[in-house]
Parts: sequence; structure tokens; C-alpha cells
Amino acid sequence: MRLALPLTASLMLSSAIALAQSPSGPPPPACEGAEHRQFDFWLGDWAVTRPDTGAVIGRSRIRSASSGCAIYEHWIDASGRDGRSLNGYDRQRKAWVQFWIGSDGGVLRLQGGRQGEAMVLEGEMPVAGGGMQMQRITWTPAADGSVSQHWQASADGGKTWTTSFLGVYRRAPAAEPAPD
Repeated sequence: MRLALPLTASLMLSSAIALAQSPSGPPPPACEGAEHRQFDFWLGDWAVTRPDTGAVIGRSRIRSASSGCAIYEHWIDASGRDGRSLNGYDRQRKAWVQFWIGSDGGVLRLQGGRQGEAMVLEGEMPVAGGGMQMQRITWTPAADGSVSQHWQASADGGKTWTTSFLGVYRRAPAAEPAPD
């Protein structure tokens, strides 16, 4: 059975189709704004080193995903343990968010944004025995193209912070990280 559209509905549908096919082209992708490019300095294939010795402590592959609306990370440490994160700019919150899952079962949710040239994201993580610990990760691009990552934790509500991880991301050949 074929249904006929009323004339007004048919005209509205025709107008919508014509507008969508107009010479100006389709609307731009949803994530072209400058705020969506604030973390692009982290994109690439990286050898991650200790800042004091230069020893490689891991590898990371960071890719643009979801038509530029997300950044996807695959981290592998020197012992072969890995983790993945999905990062994106949330327009409603006007903040960057990260969702991290490590091969140790740890899950971390962070939120924040640019502070000067650095990207700073913060959140809380459950600790063994109960309670929560504040987490803060700062990524800072350097003039030589490297990026430092400083991960800190606070058990006293942010009064004092200790370093959990400090690494320098240096460009590496694409074949070094494990395939996704």
C-alpha cells in the first residue's frame, strides 16, 4: 500500500531536500571550532621517555577520531601493559573530557581545559580500601615538538600533590606502537 503525502508535507520535504543539496554544500562538520583543536598537539606516534635519563618507558599512538570530534589514545608501557583513552571537547560543559581504561582495570574520568599552552584535566579515582584520590594530568607542548605529561595525585583534597608519572613524548616512527 502506498501512502500519498499531503501537498504541504510534500512541498516541505522537497524544500528540505533542495536546501540540503544547495550549491553551498553540506553543513560543516560539528567539531571544526578552535576549541576542538586545542589538544591536537598531542596527535601522533610517540616514544615516551623519562625526562632525567631519556630511557624509553612506553609508546603511545594518538589519533583523531569521530570526524575530528575525538582524540583516541593507545598507550603501551615498557612491560607491555596498555591503556586507552577517549578525549573530546564537550560543548555543553565547555570543557575537555577524558575517559581512560587501563589494563589493570583502573578507570579514570577527567575534565578540564587549556591553561596557557598546557592542557590540564582533573578528576577522581577510587583507591584500594575505599575513598577517592584526586588526579591531575598536565600535557605541555615544547618548542622542539615534544610534549611533557605530568600526572599528579592528591589524597588530601588538593592541598598537596605527588607525581604519579612524568614522561616526555617524542615523535617516533608509526610502526613502533602496537596496532589498534
